[in-house]
Amino acid sequence: MMTMTISPPSIPLTHLQRYKTASVKQGLGNHQSIGGGGLLVMASSSPKNLTTTNYLKHVESMKSLPSGAGKISQLNAVILGEALASEEDDLVFPSDGFSRQALVPSPQKYLEMYKRSIEDPAGFWSDIASSEFYWKQRWGDHVYSENLDVRKGNIKIEWFKGGITNICYNCLDKNIDAGLGDKIALYWESNEPGFDATLTYSQLLGRVCQLANYLKSIGVRKGDAVIIYLPMLMELPIAMLACARIGAVHSVHVSSSFMQKRVVFAGFSAESLAQRIMDCKPKVVITCNAVKRGPKTIALKDIVDAALIESAKNGTSADVCLTYENQSALKRESTKWQEGRDIWWEDVIPKYPTTCDVEWVDAEDPLFLLYTSGSTGKPKGVLHTTGGYMVYTATTFKYAFDYKESDVYWCTADCGWITGHSYVSYGPMLNGATVVVYEGAPNYPDPGRCWDIVDKYKVTIFYTAPTLVRSLMRDGDEYVTRYSRKSLRVLGSVGEPINPSAWRWFFNVVGGSKCPISDTWWQTETGGFMITPLPGAWPQKPGSATFPFFGVQPVIVDEKGVEIEGECSGYLCVKSSWPGAFRTLYGDHERYETTYFKPFPGYYFTGDGCSRDRDGYHWLTGRVDDVINVSGHRIGTAEVESALVSHPRCAEAAVVGVEHEVKGQGIYAFVTLVDGVSYSEELRRSLVLTVRNQIGAFAAPDKIHWAPSLPKTRSGKIMRRILRKIASRQLDELGDTSTLAEPGVVDQLIALADC
Repeated sequence: MMTMTISPPSIPLTHLQRYKTASVKQGLGNHQSIGGGGLLVMASSSPKNLTTTNYLKHVESMKSLPSGAGKISQLNAVILGEALASEEDDLVFPSDGFSRQALVPSPQKYLEMYKRSIEDPAGFWSDIASSEFYWKQRWGDHVYSENLDVRKGNIKIEWFKGGITNICYNCLDKNIDAGLGDKIALYWESNEPGFDATLTYSQLLGRVCQLANYLKSIGVRKGDAVIIYLPMLMELPIAMLACARIGAVHSVHVSSSFMQKRVVFAGFSAESLAQRIMDCKPKVVITCNAVKRGPKTIALKDIVDAALIESAKNGTSADVCLTYENQSALKRESTKWQEGRDIWWEDVIPKYPTTCDVEWVDAEDPLFLLYTSGSTGKPKGVLHTTGGYMVYTATTFKYAFDYKESDVYWCTADCGWITGHSYVSYGPMLNGATVVVYEGAPNYPDPGRCWDIVDKYKVTIFYTAPTLVRSLMRDGDEYVTRYSRKSLRVLGSVGEPINPSAWRWFFNVVGGSKCPISDTWWQTETGGFMITPLPGAWPQKPGSATFPFFGVQPVIVDEKGVEIEGECSGYLCVKSSWPGAFRTLYGDHERYETTYFKPFPGYYFTGDGCSRDRDGYHWLTGRVDDVINVSGHRIGTAEVESALVSHPRCAEAAVVGVEHEVKGQGIYAFVTLVDGVSYSEELRRSLVLTVRNQIGAFAAPDKIHWAPSLPKTRSGKIMRRILRKIASRQLDELGDTSTLAEPGVVDQLIALADC
């Protein structure tokens, strides 16, 4: 471990300048000077070069430093590739070698780019849009137009309006024209080891055009709906791109007024799928007969058949059900079939031409609708448009992962979620990246499967969810260390705050202490990363999302909507729009305004709580509706969960609030133990004591509920709504559990309720 002595700043500096100089023991060398929040910079750099104007509040301090932000002595730190990050380490620095090759190699470069993105957003984003993307026609006089204040009229966000483009063309044709036709676009890995496939960019374009031509031949036009109900086969991104090529909009909830392609997470029940069919009235549904998920076979077409029967009862039917034969899961002869409606993909698509004209669309034409959970349980149809989303997802992918042309990228998310849209399909392909698509379960046939895939394809960037990290951590280091993983150079985390102990395991064990972690914070609504580390630019604090991406102005406000400066906790909001922002909730603009813009007029309200430390680093504390009020103490569930998981025998934890006759709300903790550890009263007391010691007696759980596993979606998101119902014993209100990766978990938790 390396110990650093930090000198206090002699003048108020930006949050990116919290450490003026550092003398580092054990021979860091002359190049290891620090400027900006502990940022690694060259020794010749002067702190005054980092000065920004005072209105950039989210990256600079107050004119008078906040209380407690003075001298920080004996700060512990490690350097990438040189030491393990321990519980005592506050900072993990990029190595000089990594920083020198990074797209954003220093805090000075970040501040230069960030400052321009805030002072001149039109110039910043138009320069990127015009230089890195193809436009059939340039946008009008105004790069963007916005109103985020409900007091001034309807909420409106527009970027590049009047610009004519096509996201499929930019993903494929543009890259081929640039000489990437023979580059691998997709590595596909089957659920079963030993089965795989590849497509180059030229081959992928040919497949996309064949499907696009077929869709046109059966009458699908601009404005028509196409539902896609597929697992992680190559045919899923092919279908998405094919629909986008002909002007379709993919979504989970649309109407006939839009041209649409509907991507539905392949895990919805027949009833849920039927509702979506009735909503968008598709001419065609695209699915496959079945999929293998670990040892299980899931008959997807049976679900589609049941959904089509249900929708037909309500007056909506699809003319065509295009079905891909996934032979590894189910043979053709065993698939239920309806003549006249059902068509085998393999029988028709290969017959069509491998070229297809592009349908050019306006930048503000809808690209997709995707559902996200509402606090009431009623899903919200988030609408993203074409041009701004295209520019933003591509740019965030490029910088947050420090993308290089030689990289092989793997994101474990399903394409039915926003992460799969932005960072499996569009963001990577817009950059001409090579992407790994994996059909199966991450722990099949054993918990080493991820690292087997990493070694097989020499994956350099690995992006996954904290839930998977904790699950693999629970299975033990030996499943990781038996594989090389030498190709890895950047890791990423998405979906929820990652607790520091899981961060350190991910960094130390998976990354071998040499890979920075892009711990990204963003939402379905934002389209792309909002607060994220930029590898090589500054040191990381385990569990912190660090600083805002270009063009993003995060603020922390109190309950009255007053911005809080310096070290603080509160509600995370964003002022001013960004290109990737969603435009409305489909069919319910009033709910869009009420949910996101009325709570704090003039700001986009994220619904998340956030803390900013003395150095300006942002720490997401979870959804505001995940805050528990115990005897007047507002406690973030993520904070309690992090404390529980720090216990050496706790693998994972999920905390919810329950009614308490004395305290108002009590803390109810579901705890999954490390393999081989048995439940006991002694361990229960030890877990409660851990929380008391780390947070305080007021945060001690009232109930520890043993959980062999937690109810999660296939993307790894914990379904806290179900946990609340179990904790409150409202078992008749559990709702639909068919979307869970393991529905049987619910019965296990109910059985253990009184243990």
